[in-house]
Amino acid sequence: MCRSIVTLRRPDEPATDAEIEAAARQFVRKISGYRVPSQRNAEAFEGAIAEIAESSRRLLETVQPATTSR
Repeated sequence: MCRSIVTLRRPDEPATDAEIEAAARQFVRKISGYRVPSQRNAEAFEGAIAEIAESSRRLLETVQPATTSR
């Protein structure tokens, strides 16, 4: 969907807050169709970014690494 969003779950280092917010912003831009919202829509736009970033943080903190079974 959003080709510019990179995988943030990395085994060697956790994602930074800036990376998580950037990914959330890209997602909201894609969904809304706005690169920059009008003043009228700015609050909803920024609120969605904050919610998605927080959900992403929780996911990254709780997701377990995949295990391979042999």
